[in-house]
Amino acid sequence: MLPELLQAIRPQVQRRVAKFLPYREDAEEAVQDTLLQVANKVHTFKGTGSFAGWVTIVATNQARQTYRSLKRRAVEQSAEMLPESVDPRTTSVIAGSRLDLLEALEALESSHPQLVQPLVLRDLGALTYAEIADELDVPLGTVKARIHQARKAVAERLTVR
Repeated sequence: MLPELLQAIRPQVQRRVAKFLPYREDAEEAVQDTLLQVANKVHTFKGTGSFAGWVTIVATNQARQTYRSLKRRAVEQSAEMLPESVDPRTTSVIAGSRLDLLEALEALESSHPQLVQPLVLRDLGALTYAEIADELDVPLGTVKARIHQARKAVAERLTVR
């Protein structure tokens, strides 16, 4: 049953992860890690929100973790070992905007961690406000306020360049 479940959710996971990671290989790494997480943690799903919402949270967190890992690996490698690469922000508007969004989410998480998950679930996960309130077990008004604050903070970060 678990292999069928993982196969069934794979397209959803791929869509969610692709919103964060612009390169197919990086996204595939995050998809594999997400499916492994789901397989190992499916027993922790409480059933308070939707299963799709839970998978969205797992996929989002894994995509962000993969991004942090890739960023750390790039810093750890010496400049001599790396070929001179082109900044994706200058070659692809889509890739650049995704990288900028990830950086903005990282900054938001360091200053206001409670704002990140509602924003991601609404704007990238396409969950309704009510679904997010159920998923996070917080009042609907709190969800709306957190999303508003998060959008404002992310917008400020994205426009200051």
